[in-house]
Amino acid sequence: SFKYGRVDVRALLPRGGKGIWPAIWMLGANHSSVGWPACGEIDMMEMVGGNGKESTVHGNVFWAEEGEIDRQGSKTVTGKDFTEEYHVFSITWDESQIAWYVDNQKYHSFNITGPERTEFHENFFLIMNVAVGGNWPGSPDETTNFPTSMKVDYVRVFPDL
Repeated sequence: SFKYGRVDVRALLPRGGKGIWPAIWMLGANHSSVGWPACGEIDMMEMVGGNGKESTVHGNVFWAEEGEIDRQGSKTVTGKDFTEEYHVFSITWDESQIAWYVDNQKYHSFNITGPERTEFHENFFLIMNVAVGGNWPGSPDETTNFPTSMKVDYVRVFPDL
């Protein structure tokens, strides 16, 4: 786990169709003692598959101010979507903000100053997964392609030392 810095993940996202939900995300290292969302969550990249949605990724944060709260930014590409070629998904994170990038192009930022956002000033660890189903992407259907996978070329973490 680490606190502050830059994280770059170069990945090729799955073309799985409806119900496929790849994510590169971070969870507060204290989640086992304080629970979610009090530990905080930083979603570097989420994509909801199906119906042509493979051209948009989302960056989110969740924290415990009066329950689960999130702020989302989205990036849509034209031409080849995120399942056709590798892209670098990044965040920069310091004492004042988290910023999201795709291929070094900033598309979202979030201010983490103030006493209600202390979760984002603790250590976090990185998770990469492809979920199937859930409230956001819905359930797979006959258009969903299995098997599917997210291919990761590299993960680079540059912690603030």
